[in-house]
Amino acid sequence: MKKVAFYTLGCKLNYSETSTIARKFEEKGYRKVDFSDTPDIFIINTCSVTENADKKCSKVVREARAISPNGYVAIIGCYAQLKPKEISEIPGVDAVLGASEKFRLIELLDGFNRPEQPKVFSSEINEVKNFNTSYSLFDRTRTFLKVQDGCDYSCAFCTIPLARGSSRSDSIENVIKTAKEIAQTEVKEIVLTGVNTGDFGLQNGGRKERFFDLVKALDEVDGIERFRISSIEPNLVYDEIIEFVAKSKRFVPHFHIPLQSGSNKILKLMRRRYQRELYTARVEKIKSEMPHACVDVIVGFPGETHDDFLETYQFLNELNISYLHVFTYSERENTLAATMPNSVSGKERNERSRMLHFLSEKKRRAFYESNLGKELTVLFENDIEDGLMHGFTENYVRVSAKYDPLLIHELKKVQLVSISEKGPVIVEDVESLVLTIR
Repeated sequence: MKKVAFYTLGCKLNYSETSTIARKFEEKGYRKVDFSDTPDIFIINTCSVTENADKKCSKVVREARAISPNGYVAIIGCYAQLKPKEISEIPGVDAVLGASEKFRLIELLDGFNRPEQPKVFSSEINEVKNFNTSYSLFDRTRTFLKVQDGCDYSCAFCTIPLARGSSRSDSIENVIKTAKEIAQTEVKEIVLTGVNTGDFGLQNGGRKERFFDLVKALDEVDGIERFRISSIEPNLVYDEIIEFVAKSKRFVPHFHIPLQSGSNKILKLMRRRYQRELYTARVEKIKSEMPHACVDVIVGFPGETHDDFLETYQFLNELNISYLHVFTYSERENTLAATMPNSVSGKERNERSRMLHFLSEKKRRAFYESNLGKELTVLFENDIEDGLMHGFTENYVRVSAKYDPLLIHELKKVQLVSISEKGPVIVEDVESLVLTIR
């Protein structure tokens, strides 16, 4: 029985696909082990959103070779689709599989005998048409369920359409079937994932179903306590979705909405499909129904002047949001942005990123303070550190409590009473419904 280990770089979508591929290996008689447990086979699922993500791939390959000098190393994922030849030249790589081939790697790499020269299996991205149902299981308390893949948007900074192809979706019928299968396990929460989740419904080149209809159907699935919508475009967060989630039995009041910039000039350069006024309207609608939202921001985009950045900063400072995910722009080959003039220096990008991270912490602190005294429900995860267990409320407040094995993977009603300055306070009696948030 050969041992196989997996390493995932990147997003929730990658985690869902890695987990599905891992189950395929186990069905074929392979034994899944930890990365450090001298595996016979390493499968590395890569990301290519930033330059740093590319560099991480080489480092993980070196670590794999150090652990198992004779192990088989296969690279899959977005980086593998974008630069298969480049990856094949990394010392220690045995095979590279693109977007269309990664789900057939057991078949394509029959036996996993190390070749004299690396093998490359990669179709042109316009040939990638199939949707492969994927979901994570037993890796975390929450399950990431892929409902959509690919993207038809042409944002100036993004390589995802080149790495994953055009937008395509699962069917509502199949998503419900998968959700019911997951409900037979100990999983309590499902996170809906995709490249452009709100674009769900495209099948065989045409729109067959709507994301809103999927949400309504999932709300009727018994056995899952929580559904959470992952990142969704502001132009696709329709009022009907917001209003339904606000009253839902199972969908939690948490929206993660990418922004990129608070400057209309920069949004236009980025070729985004909205302006700041639409974003403001979406947040105001959510806050009128539910007081929780999260935002992605990119700093240092070509042409972003100091005044443009200050416009973004002021916009975010005044926006009623909970916290930010801040990304420093990095040039990606074969994107329009990589050819744009007026590049922002690395030093200036880092300074702008630092300022927004500080703003995010201020926002998060204010958000947490607004939840003090409230009774919320925590789903405790198998995340133990220094004798403490951790979990998230329905509106994504992270809590910490003294470890209790009976509460792992369980939903617990709690009252939020204090915020720790230097980490979580250990709570002796969880039954008292008192937890500390950080």
